[in-house]
Amino acid sequence: MWIVFACGSAFFAGITAVLAKCGIQKTDSTVATAIRTIIVLIFSWLMVFVADSQSQMETIGGKTLLFLILSGIATGASWLCYFKALQLGDINKVVPIDKSSVVLTILLAFLLLGEPIGPFQGVGVVLIGAGTFLMIEKKAETTDASKQGKGWMFYAFGSAVFASLTSILGKIGIEGVESNLGTAIRTIVVLIMAWIMVLVTGKTGAVREVSRKELAFICLSGLATGASWLCYYRALQDGLASVVVPIDKLSILVTIAFSRLVFHEKLTARSGWGLIFIIIGTLAMMF
Repeated sequence: MWIVFACGSAFFAGITAVLAKCGIQKTDSTVATAIRTIIVLIFSWLMVFVADSQSQMETIGGKTLLFLILSGIATGASWLCYFKALQLGDINKVVPIDKSSVVLTILLAFLLLGEPIGPFQGVGVVLIGAGTFLMIEKKAETTDASKQGKGWMFYAFGSAVFASLTSILGKIGIEGVESNLGTAIRTIVVLIMAWIMVLVTGKTGAVREVSRKELAFICLSGLATGASWLCYYRALQDGLASVVVPIDKLSILVTIAFSRLVFHEKLTARSGWGLIFIIIGTLAMMF
């Protein structure tokens, strides 16, 4: 059953990027992150009460709570970087870098959680790395980098690093904690972090300037993220991080498909091969 949840996480994560991109055409990415986190928070706590797991809050130990908080901080940092990268660059360039976090997650799962790395996982790491390089290089050659700058790549890699830390810290933090409750607690941390960033950067006035259309897309992306989170951490609770994470990273297929429909972004032959490498490498890690 945890594989089904992992696949659900991949789908909702995939459409999140496209919906978010629609909502940050003019809206500042930090403001958008703060707004959409409110939606995720409401959604996650609703699921807590539906699952009747709120009573377990009293049983959460100090160590578990600490790792949930740390995981929330890592998630907040990953989100801020990710949506800033989406605002500056193309989806088909940003997403492959973000999804390459699976490589670092596999290594951290081996070092910190003792999860083995077999020959298939080793091959998968190489293929994902090669595929990511192909997609980035070709897209960089065929887009106007002078207008977008190189900032998107810095934020994209930052998103990948923090995403991998989120997976490991989340895996440790949800041991003995109902998955919906763990997700809801982490979301509180992300919400606080996001709004602190809005205040610190002096962007509170920009909140009132968000158009209704972009606000709708931001909220929809928040709902998609909430659904992805709930599926993802339920899968992590029952399955291996080294398997759940690769399945979740297949959301790149959903993202690219919808980016083609919505933004008319096309894959070149080289970037297409890169995508194939990433898919094969991801699937190899499941064995």
